[in-house]
Amino acid sequence: EKPWCRAHIILMIIKDPTPARATPHQAALGSRQPPRFHCDEMLGHLARFLRAAGFDTRLASDGVPDRQILRQAVDEGRWLLTLDRNIMEHKLARGVAILMQQGTLDAHAEFLATRFELDWLGQSFSRCLIDNAPLEEASTAHYARVPAASRPLAAAVKHCPECGRIYWRGSHVQRMQRRLVGWQE
Repeated sequence: EKPWCRAHIILMIIKDPTPARATPHQAALGSRQPPRFHCDEMLGHLARFLRAAGFDTRLASDGVPDRQILRQAVDEGRWLLTLDRNIMEHKLARGVAILMQQGTLDAHAEFLATRFELDWLGQSFSRCLIDNAPLEEASTAHYARVPAASRPLAAAVKHCPECGRIYWRGSHVQRMQRRLVGWQE
């Protein structure tokens, strides 16, 4: 009998390269639906890039109790991505929470791409990076809000119906796009 410590077992789960198995909350969504995520507050940068890739991704607010975050993930059929080992002790975490390793954004993306076979480019830049709402085509009034120096780049302008933010393919999008392309390869 080998003495296994809890940390070693958790590490084995994190490094498991097999594709994710459907859980009851995911099975209800249907196997062809892309995964939906809920990131804890420590994974805000990852949440932003998941949204940039078009994945429906909630971000937990600071100070929200673990049980409430888990309940919301379960109720909405989302995978909870967390760096908080204590969340894994909750009964609700089974089959819903994924304990991510401390590491870089690229390492997190690689792990998720392997686990969920993510398409980083298929729906890219279709969600608001701030509030996760699906973006809509912008009107002439929205286009007028694009800075004059950026208008030559702003052939396709979208806006967020929730927060009113305007999106166009400027240098910020190009930087994010390069990263998504790198993850897709």
